[in-house]
Amino acid sequence: MFQKKSRNFSIFILAFVCLLMASQASYAQQIAVKTNLMYAATVTPNLALEYGLSKKTTLDLSYGLNLFTFSNTSKFKHWLLQPEYPYWFCETFNGHFIGAHLHGAQFNVCNIDVPIGRLSVFNDGRHQGYLYGGGLSYGYHWLLSSRWSLEGTVGAGYARIHYEKFDCPTCSPITGTGVYNYWGITKLGLSLIYFIK
Repeated sequence: MFQKKSRNFSIFILAFVCLLMASQASYAQQIAVKTNLMYAATVTPNLALEYGLSKKTTLDLSYGLNLFTFSNTSKFKHWLLQPEYPYWFCETFNGHFIGAHLHGAQFNVCNIDVPIGRLSVFNDGRHQGYLYGGGLSYGYHWLLSSRWSLEGTVGAGYARIHYEKFDCPTCSPITGTGVYNYWGITKLGLSLIYFIK
């Protein structure tokens, strides 16, 4: 059931991205490859592609994957998919923008002290499950050269988190299940960007 719901959400996100791309005329604009340095600091490799849809809009599709177990009792395994539709005040890939984003993830975390107080429910024991939601964001893009840029962004919104709880990191049966409604920061980043064309 867990995998079926996750697969359904992935299909929804893919359909959403295809619909956005099909509804816009292809705009001869640069394509950017990005990595969020703040997300990478959590030992999560991540990559994003951003494509110009018009003179003022882009489509950003970011993905992060963490497969690491830090110790016998600590892990932060997850994947996160977060498409965003930014609107640029000046022109694409330059200056201020606002955006609307969706997110979906699966996770298997154990004894991770989440620094955001609203997620402290997940600090003890092992939790695995999935989440989905969306939010709004604001960001600023700094051009460094014709090929390189930096971008800062912050976003807030909602995530509905479905989880199973275990007492032992590897061996215990399920000790509980739950649903948690999170309101707060849903996007935070400082991204290094390279333009393909």
